Amino acid sequence: MKFILKLPEILVNSKEKCLSSSTASPRLSRCVDEVTIINILTNRSNEQRQDIAFAYQRRTKKVCQTPNGSPPIAAQNAHPNELSAALKSALSGHLEAVILGLLKTPSQYDASELKAAMKGLGTDEDTLIEIICSRTNQELNEINRVYREMYKTELEKDIISDTSGDFRKLMVALAKGKRCEDTSVIDYELIDQDARELYDAGVKRKGTDVPKWINIMTERSVPHLQKVFERYKSYSPYDMLESIKKEVKGDLENAFINLVQCIQNKQLYFADRLYDSMKGKGTRDKVLIRIMVSRCEVDMLKIKSEFKRKYGKSLYYFIQQDTKGDYQRALLNLCGGED
Repeated sequence: MKFILKLPEILVNSKEKCLSSSTASPRLSRCVDEVTIINILTNRSNEQRQDIAFAYQRRTKKVCQTPNGSPPIAAQNAHPNELSAALKSALSGHLEAVILGLLKTPSQYDASELKAAMKGLGTDEDTLIEIICSRTNQELNEINRVYREMYKTELEKDIISDTSGDFRKLMVALAKGKRCEDTSVIDYELIDQDARELYDAGVKRKGTDVPKWINIMTERSVPHLQKVFERYKSYSPYDMLESIKKEVKGDLENAFINLVQCIQNKQLYFADRLYDSMKGKGTRDKVLIRIMVSRCEVDMLKIKSEFKRKYGKSLYYFIQQDTKGDYQRALLNLCGGED
């Protein structure tokens, strides 16, 4: 794997070691070859980027290699590492956010985004909702494990301390990652029962039985719920999304809507989030960066397809129009080319 050894040489030797110099003097950061950094890191898999980071770490003699040549467990999970620190000192702004995000494992990235969303005064509910509503059981279980390792506390504990009411109950239930994933049997009787109970707990009555909604929407499998939402239309004059808007408000409404959209079509959900981050004046770069970094190796092709189908122009085109410079180059590379 030649790329492992190439990157440290490029980063510390090109431009007369300007990267290492820039750590001491921000004025020298302009010497850094951003294009090379972008082209290498955005065109490797996450696993390869972890290998690159370990090779850089080993090159700077900060970790010891295990007998079989693989990174020690502590090194694999450690962040920040030497490469991250070097790049943080050399880069800035949105490009820095993209590159440092790419150097984390998916679970480290999600854990750090969740921690940042709940850090300090106020909570970034949108970030909390997007990540927790869209991740699979396996992803959520890994996020919980890494969050515990990185921050020495439980994700659930932080959610409880930063949220309240039924919104808290929904976030906690989802974050546990206990959704049924058995899709081998289609239980039409249960589909009808769940659809009727969602209707009875909401639109049919005065007030909403939110715990009933939470139980069904956080415990049933995604394919099952897709059928439940279709069946729901035979009982209610409104579809599930319209019912949510009529029954609940605020963060709880936002969370339920995001959850239902993810269940119905996760790639369309992310396409809509990306469009919203770039429409109108200004760009919601935090959302744009998070989705591009977290989905580039998961389902970006399908997201791009949904984006073009709904909005008429490609995601690549929108990124070109809304961003510029090295930041744009990095995002376009993650996008994977014009459709």
